[in-house]
Amino acid sequence: SSSSSSSPVSSVYGRQGLKLSPPLAAFVNGVAVHSMDFDDTWHPATHPSGAVLPALLAASQMVPAASRPNGLDFLLAFNVGIEVQGRLMRFSHEAHNIPKRFHPPSVVGTMGSAAATAKLLSLNATQCGHALAIAASLAGAPMANAATLAKPLHIGNATRLGLEATLLAARGMEANLLILDDIPGCAGFNAFYGDYQPRPLTLSANSHEFLLEKQDIAFKSFPAHLGMHWVVEAALSARNLLINHSGSLSPSDIHAIVLRVPGSKYINRPFPESEHEARHSFQFNACTALLDGQLSICSFSDDSLHRQELTQLLSKVMVEHPKDNVANFDKMYAEVVLILQNGDILTGRCDTFYGHWRRPLSRESLLRKFQTNASRVLPKGNIDNLVKTVDNLETLPDSSLLASCL
Repeated sequence: SSSSSSSPVSSVYGRQGLKLSPPLAAFVNGVAVHSMDFDDTWHPATHPSGAVLPALLAASQMVPAASRPNGLDFLLAFNVGIEVQGRLMRFSHEAHNIPKRFHPPSVVGTMGSAAATAKLLSLNATQCGHALAIAASLAGAPMANAATLAKPLHIGNATRLGLEATLLAARGMEANLLILDDIPGCAGFNAFYGDYQPRPLTLSANSHEFLLEKQDIAFKSFPAHLGMHWVVEAALSARNLLINHSGSLSPSDIHAIVLRVPGSKYINRPFPESEHEARHSFQFNACTALLDGQLSICSFSDDSLHRQELTQLLSKVMVEHPKDNVANFDKMYAEVVLILQNGDILTGRCDTFYGHWRRPLSRESLLRKFQTNASRVLPKGNIDNLVKTVDNLETLPDSSLLASCL
């Protein structure tokens, strides 16, 4: 309803008692999701959940109590939001690779948010089409703002604007229902992906297989761009080789460091000057792993960033882009080569990091990550209740109870 979409009824992560209008709550929670670049990543390349979940949580709280969707409805809407993102990206070869033009969640994430909330709020087929078409007019943010404070706004806007597109469609706003088609001479969704070529989908009402069943999501172990996870594991392997070789770790023993990584300009940052740049720097993450033997939230603090020993290691780094190492989260690898002062060469390599869909995090690792992060803003009782609620989401009678745990 018009009143509930502007009333302060929706929860904000970690702020018990604070309620905002559903679009504003979705925006704030969406920004929080991506604030440290700690959210999940998919292939083709995007952050799928951050643009969908905050909008669904906010929308679930605006529905009148007597007609609120249950947990199974919520899960289905979430899957629809992820599905739409994956289907759209699979119509483009460009979308499969690490992006150069648009930040993907600002494009497909906005569409996913609209699709998910349209499903949750039970819009009819025509209204759903208009919601997606409206969302396309609210989509898109340039990659130049990666590694800045503005980047989390991309996901905040995607989840908020997708919800707003749904609310506008529900109130009768119309848009071009052919915007996802390939219409010669009039750019639609191909404005975002130049090689976008949609194809009819053969869908059976009784046997649809969601993309999530075939292509799982990658979960990060530390808060940085996904590509950093390959170079960190390779650096840790090289570090262990150095300790076994020399009996200890002494940075002064290292003459040069060679990183063999895919070519991607926005994550090739020799001397990052902020935590956001550090999260998008092959060089910083490799050298921090070599020095500390791990990466964590604290690795990106100002004190860690400006250490003299780190600066000295960074000055020894060279970057190579082997032709077979493509900028693609399903195909890339990383090598960290240590050239020692005595001429010895030690090489660490990572083809699949822990947390990638080919090597997924265990439930224990996922729970540890969630509990560690959530403990900064939520009491233990709330955290335990959230875990239990998510585990039993299929049987939850009122999906807004999930948001109320936050």
